[in-house]
Amino acid sequence: MSQPNDTLWINARLATCDAAVTAPYGALDGHALWLKGGVIHAVLPQDAALRAFGDGDIIDAKGAWITPGFIDCHTHLVYGGNRAAEWEKRLTGVPYQQIAAEGGGIISTVRATRGLDEDELALVSLPRLKALMKEGVTTIEMKSGYGLTLADELKQLRAARRLEAAMPVEVATTLLSAHALPPEFAGDADGYIRHVCEVIIPAAAQEDLAEAVDVFCEGVGFSPAQTRQVFEAARAHGLQVKGHVEQLSNLHGAALVAEFGGLSADHIEYLDDAGVAALAAAGTVAVLLPGAYYFLRETQKPPVDKLRAANVPMAVSTDLNPGTSPFASIRLAMNQACVLFGLTPEEALLGTTRHAAQALGRAATHGQLAAGHVADLLLWDIEHPAEIVYGLGTNPLTRRVFRGVVQHEG
Repeated sequence: MSQPNDTLWINARLATCDAAVTAPYGALDGHALWLKGGVIHAVLPQDAALRAFGDGDIIDAKGAWITPGFIDCHTHLVYGGNRAAEWEKRLTGVPYQQIAAEGGGIISTVRATRGLDEDELALVSLPRLKALMKEGVTTIEMKSGYGLTLADELKQLRAARRLEAAMPVEVATTLLSAHALPPEFAGDADGYIRHVCEVIIPAAAQEDLAEAVDVFCEGVGFSPAQTRQVFEAARAHGLQVKGHVEQLSNLHGAALVAEFGGLSADHIEYLDDAGVAALAAAGTVAVLLPGAYYFLRETQKPPVDKLRAANVPMAVSTDLNPGTSPFASIRLAMNQACVLFGLTPEEALLGTTRHAAQALGRAATHGQLAAGHVADLLLWDIEHPAEIVYGLGTNPLTRRVFRGVVQHEG
């Protein structure tokens, strides 16, 4: 991408999401954004910015609110097929165990994903990515986990990288081989975990295809002991760790993530007080995924009040996947986090900006309108930032700016 000209955005209202700005939403009036080389050079009072600004483009925001670009920090966006027919069966009362026995469930997505080559996999995933970008996503995490063989896991990660190369978006890739037990290892979960640790993780690290390693630590997934093995292998190969933990039960997976200095503990509906304390002590982000809670009609909510009291940063994400959260809408996830989990609109916005950046190891460079951060901006035709989260069906996003360049104008 060619370097953009110096740009000064004026006549805007800024929701900076910057912790150093004490107003709600980190709001600043009468300030301008000076962009240089795809990065925010300065946030200055507008009069001072106009005096200091030299050659470049001055863009009048005409009173729009500007927020940081959205960060969707937990998705399974790259996959083949869908599970609408399975969902229909579940709604008519067919138990999941029967659906799985008939070839449904996660293994059906594994089968569909294995059946596509890298080009096809990127192509079928592209509409989902475009939908998220249209709502303002500028950085997105994409996991593997629907291949469950060395070749197919790496294929998913390569497809994610291909999407990044084709679109104005930044992609963080995560290896989730420890997602489910593949048919080839039926009855031998320990053997599969050894394969993940000794074969798949080293290969993904050698090819630089993943930034982090994730594990589904759950009774229907993998045990804490198996999770520990995967985390140790990840660390040995220089990869960050994160975990699908405490979604359906409390196996103390969040504390294990925290022990390894993990980026995030995700789902966490069954997180206990000790888990909250462990996340707080480690600085690990709690990632809330209300789409899965809604779609599965769960009743156990994550302990938001306790996380808030312990100052654990809470991110919000779509968990986009075909089985439990088939929603390519970051604004829906933000709305659900407020309505279902009790977040405030400000917390939901921070959850898709500053805190989501932290969940991807990008706190120093993403998720805030602050000097030194990437120039990923969203312009909104709204009177108050809460409107971003409040109403769905219409899209008040008027411009999406990626690395200082306007990519979308409504």
